[in-house]
Amino acid sequence: MSSSREAVNTAEAPPPRPFYNQAVVANGFVFCSGQLPKDSTGRIVSGTVQDRANQCIKNLKAVLESAGSSLEKMVEVNVFLADMGDFEKMNETYLQWFGEIKPARTCVAVKSIPEYTDVEMKCVALL
Repeated sequence: MSSSREAVNTAEAPPPRPFYNQAVVANGFVFCSGQLPKDSTGRIVSGTVQDRANQCIKNLKAVLESAGSSLEKMVEVNVFLADMGDFEKMNETYLQWFGEIKPARTCVAVKSIPEYTDVEMKCVALL
């Protein structure tokens, strides 16, 4: 089994900070770094937690597609919420993106999220 790794970075998603890549491809998987709800200008989107969850998924989609994968090939997603009171609202948006076979998922509340937003998502997908 090959142990090669390839960095993935695309201009279609907000640029990563210098200490990580948007994703790494290894052994037939794409490991996406956490995506904040930033738009193409690099700003956190305004509106509701649903708007920001939607942007997180759009960013994951862009990174996955840049790697040669897709949301349909996602096998695991981790959702981080600053407030579990937003759980149901975030799920309303989340469910709009996935079909019959949804990825395995963890959703946890965290004390804070970078840039003081309320949601972040990361995932693993097949190539």
